[in-house]
Amino acid sequence: MRVLITGAGGMLGRDVARAARERGEEVDSFDHGQLDIADAGAIARAIADSKPDVVINCAAWTDVDGAEEHEEQATAINGEAAGNLAREAAATGLRLVHVSSDYVFDGQGRAPYVESDPVRPLSAYGRSKLAGEESVAAAGGDHVIARSSWLFGTAGKNFVETMLRVGAERDEVKVVNDQIGCPTYTGHLATALLDLAASDTQGIHHAAAGGGCSWHGFAVEIFEQAGLEVTVTPWTTAELNRPAPRPAYSVLATAREDGVRLPEWREGLAAYMAEREVAAQ
Repeated sequence: MRVLITGAGGMLGRDVARAARERGEEVDSFDHGQLDIADAGAIARAIADSKPDVVINCAAWTDVDGAEEHEEQATAINGEAAGNLAREAAATGLRLVHVSSDYVFDGQGRAPYVESDPVRPLSAYGRSKLAGEESVAAAGGDHVIARSSWLFGTAGKNFVETMLRVGAERDEVKVVNDQIGCPTYTGHLATALLDLAASDTQGIHHAAAGGGCSWHGFAVEIFEQAGLEVTVTPWTTAELNRPAPRPAYSVLATAREDGVRLPEWREGLAAYMAEREVAAQ
């Protein structure tokens, strides 16, 4: 299988490219400087040169708070540019795997969201990601939309690294305890995306770590696995006072018989810590 990966300079994109190469797939990976998916002509040229079997789109505007002030720009990347890629993939008969987000939900529920649950994003970022889902579906080609949640990986800035840095500097940290989600290791998600790419399934899939926790619970587990003695004091979203509203509850699960099921989030954290230790040697 020949795979074309967009957004390959990012945390998830780099893990997808690495996992594909480890599987023995042929890989053409493009970071933003090499391929701007807002440029439909550039997409057409890249696909014509690569001749892939599948495209995995990891390119995205990921600045949740920045999207509140720059919604038009976020939607241009997460919505309109995703549509460019989907239309070219459909026109050339390619399979597309597009990555979306738990932020398409309003977080008012208290049961894990499945693929058929109604969407109602609260933030500009969430609206931009929903626009991408709609653009990909409207293109009408062979596609999968993979929603995930709370990503962390060794190839980029993330919550785990922030906590480890803070925990090394002081013995107490405040962390929000009223947002619940699925911390998802990008190494595990990358494998799931490749599995979806190789399958014949269609439509929306939820691809997030098993189980769920608050950011506070995640921080406690990070310090436990790292062997750091840090007091984690609960904080509220209101006290944090960030520009973008967050879903209070955005645990994802799959109701699909052909759905992908990732390892539990603690296993993802353990895999991350092991990868991080190897990289430091």
